[in-house]
Amino acid sequence: MAPKIFLTGVTGYVGGDAFYALFKAHPEYEYTLLVRNEDRGKPVAAAYPKARLVYGTLDDAEVIEKEAAAADVVVHMADSADNVPSARAIAKGLAAGHTAEKPGYWIHLCGTGILTWYDVAHERYGQAPLPEQRYHDIDDIDKVLSLPDIAIHRDVDKIVLGANDSAGVKTMIVGPPTIYGQGRGPVNQRSIQVPGIIDYTLKNGFAPIQAPGLTEWDHVHVHDLSDFFVSAVEAALDPAQNGNPEIFGPKAYVFIESGTHKWSEVAKWVAVEAAKQGLIPEPIAKEIDIPNLGTNSKCVAARARKYLGWQPKAPSLKDEIPAGVAFEAKRLGKA
Repeated sequence: MAPKIFLTGVTGYVGGDAFYALFKAHPEYEYTLLVRNEDRGKPVAAAYPKARLVYGTLDDAEVIEKEAAAADVVVHMADSADNVPSARAIAKGLAAGHTAEKPGYWIHLCGTGILTWYDVAHERYGQAPLPEQRYHDIDDIDKVLSLPDIAIHRDVDKIVLGANDSAGVKTMIVGPPTIYGQGRGPVNQRSIQVPGIIDYTLKNGFAPIQAPGLTEWDHVHVHDLSDFFVSAVEAALDPAQNGNPEIFGPKAYVFIESGTHKWSEVAKWVAVEAAKQGLIPEPIAKEIDIPNLGTNSKCVAARARKYLGWQPKAPSLKDEIPAGVAFEAKRLGKA
């Protein structure tokens, strides 16, 4: 019998790319995809005619509960980091449809924005990271699991982690940092953070830096992230792996990163490339007040490497800047 996978977020950037990789690796799985309505579902159905679509919003608890109960694995990627009703529905559905002997597995997309809480609370915008702001997902797992409630995403994380109280539910939280690269999904193929900098640069003639420009984030290519999601689903279906509490359970919090950047460096790369492509007059970056580029998010992705053998292979963030600038220029009608 084919494994049953229930996935949300296929029309999104991360969910669309992850499903592309998952379907390519395992066309034999039985997929159910949640989409908002038939219009949103048309490009999905065209790309994946074998997949079963169910229609509903993230507030349609009955739909989500039913599908979670029937699935062997739930992969939640549609506004998953912050949407409370859908998280509660998945937890309830999985608990209702599974037992300790036949558990259901929940792979949940969060994000390392949760690690910015200290800078936000203390308004440390633009400052360099402190040593204690670096979170290792094995050595510092107790710190990761006890982040303060003021942290973004923390309310939903607590629902996911609490779902393990049911004997029939095992979870994995996946926290990527800045995600870059063009997606391969059927609808949205564009990320947020780096395209946002490029968009600002092309519209204003200079790249933005939050003074004094010392903040750091980690990053991962969307294709490398999707490779991890394939490995995670495979692990959920593998009896040799799915009973390992380091992979599924209340301590299975997995960061995914392949490198580090300063936002000021990214801004300068963008400015140079935009000028090179003739999109702005000079390769200029300026310090302005832009707090969303002024916090630190630092993690170490040891768990994915140690327990699932994940290794990033995609081009670096810097190497992807030319394609990213060209993509945004075309989107804005400037190419």
